[in-house]
Amino acid sequence: MAEPIYKRILLKLSGEALAAGQGFGVDNDRVHEIAAEVADVHRLGVQIGLVVGGGNFFRGVSDQAKTMDRVSADHMGMLATVINSLALRDALEKQGVHTRVMSAIEMNQVAEPFIRLRAIRHLEKGRVAIFAAGTGNPYFSTDTAASLRAMEIKADVIMKATKVEGIYDCDPVKNGDAKMFDSITFTEVLKLGLGVMDATAISLCRENELPIVIFNLNTKGNIRRVCLGEKVGSTVTA
Repeated sequence: MAEPIYKRILLKLSGEALAAGQGFGVDNDRVHEIAAEVADVHRLGVQIGLVVGGGNFFRGVSDQAKTMDRVSADHMGMLATVINSLALRDALEKQGVHTRVMSAIEMNQVAEPFIRLRAIRHLEKGRVAIFAAGTGNPYFSTDTAASLRAMEIKADVIMKATKVEGIYDCDPVKNGDAKMFDSITFTEVLKLGLGVMDATAISLCRENELPIVIFNLNTKGNIRRVCLGEKVGSTVTA
């Protein structure tokens, strides 16, 4: 049996992934499908930290928030990530995977507060740690939160699950001639203005030399394939 090449990963999911094309809310079947794939990787012995966005409920920079105060809108987006995190925890627990939700905003009846050493201890004990509420600060995306948490837990890689195969030189949905990069550097991503993750997240990974793998979540088994070192998606490195 193949051995995973990563001991500890930070998996970044979008909120939209949980909506399964509905655009809003949580699709229960899709959440359980994702949880089954995460559980499969967990059984390989990989330690998993997880960050999920909140765009299926509310996004601070969306059109629906354009007349709102940015700080209020971002706080609403953070709370949306908590809802998604609780849905994922429930699905993972049903897969037999012990899971903890750790929130950057204190809400003790709902989730643990994020404490770095406690998070690492959860991972060492074989629990999946879901990091909710972004960084706890407005003006920072969940991509940046994923980069920050990955540094804090000393993850080997950030795995960003998307709805396309990897990183392209332009939007592959709009342009059929879009070229996909098998590998690319952080500097090139920033220079070309590629929208794989926001600039703050990319810069943080570049400074700390933390690789990012971008792959298609809709292809079943891709999370496992990336962990086993198969050539899937696009890799961003220094």
